[in-house]
Amino acid sequence: MSDEKTAAPPPEPVQPAPPAQSAQPAPPVEPERIGIEDFAKVQMRVGQVLEAEKVEGSRKLVKMKVDLGTEVRQVVAGIAESYDPATLINRKVVIVANLKPARLMGIESNGMVVAATAPGGRAVLATFAEDVPNGSLLR
Repeated sequence: MSDEKTAAPPPEPVQPAPPAQSAQPAPPVEPERIGIEDFAKVQMRVGQVLEAEKVEGSRKLVKMKVDLGTEVRQVVAGIAESYDPATLINRKVVIVANLKPARLMGIESNGMVVAATAPGGRAVLATFAEDVPNGSLLR
């Protein structure tokens, strides 16, 4: 009998998965139309969803109460076909905070949730991989 142990071969390096290929190519980037001073006018903040419910009579709209750190705002977003309102509670989202209020189906919205459009038109919320304080300014 030998006291030597057979070493296991080293594990294979893990290769990152290739980027997902969408069925439809992304739309082309539009030519430059705004300057940095225009972009600087848009105030995006981190918000945490405290409450969320579908808007009665609408297939697309969700009404949310969002904590922006210094205040809680009501925001209406067209994401109901992509997200069950219960899954939004406590989620951190990006809010455009300095838009003029708008009325959607008679409900006042005081901001806009930022989302991408995935293949098939599904909304995908802009969110964070790490914890960020409510009200933090995006730049």
